[in-house]
Amino acid sequence: MILSFHPCFESDRNILCAGRLPDESDLSAIQGADAVILPQGCRKELFEMAARNCRHVFPDYRTRFQYPGKIGQIRLFREMNVPCPRTITFDNINQYHQQNQSGSVETFFSFPVVFKFNWGGEGETVFLINNPHELRKLVNRAEQLEKANPKGFLIQEYIPTDQAVLRVVVIGNEVRSYWRIQDNPDCFMANLSTGARIDYEKDPDLQQKAILDIKAFCQKTGINMAGFDLLFSTKDPDQTPLFLEINYFFGRKGLGGSKRLYQILHKEIQAWIDALPQS
Repeated sequence: MILSFHPCFESDRNILCAGRLPDESDLSAIQGADAVILPQGCRKELFEMAARNCRHVFPDYRTRFQYPGKIGQIRLFREMNVPCPRTITFDNINQYHQQNQSGSVETFFSFPVVFKFNWGGEGETVFLINNPHELRKLVNRAEQLEKANPKGFLIQEYIPTDQAVLRVVVIGNEVRSYWRIQDNPDCFMANLSTGARIDYEKDPDLQQKAILDIKAFCQKTGINMAGFDLLFSTKDPDQTPLFLEINYFFGRKGLGGSKRLYQILHKEIQAWIDALPQS
């Protein structure tokens, strides 16, 4: 019996768990299932319940919950030994003040730098910092936000890219890539929400290089549903793909819209089910 918690994938049994924690009835259904399909908006509690009580779960979100937030992703990149921008992470404001007593941030980086809160998407919590004064303002903001519980931020070297970010989307065995390009020179972000455009044709060799790296990364980590952002520095003659972020909630426009995403997802879930060992 295939159990689906995904609202857009109908199977032998279907349960919606949106907006609530999983309960005993969900546990009973999972224990009786041969495989479980989870939604993108899956909570940690639902994934852990499914993973503990069923041998086959899609997507595989072990890495997502083991390495949470932007800070967790930097730790993952380092442990997997993949190239990424130089980064200093701070779990809270006290850690920043302790580590920065000797001006370590200013000595480790030259401005501009990139400041990221540990949460948020679509670039809403990412800022380009041009001088120490701007950095102090954001550190003060982090201190104020921490009073309401959100903790953690990182400071990262700025990578010159000609305003282009490569998105590589992994859905099961399907891998697709496209560039997001920002034509506005006054805009630091290359997100679609900030006016960037999609380009599928630019630098196919670099796209292929990044896809090979992402496939190897996913094979090691088990990730089979995510959107990866990668940078190519204009100062790097080798054009090495730099791992920037993993997006478990990724946009659909670059894939052709919601309908196309669900077509791909349905195909890949079915292929995953068909490949399961027969009991």
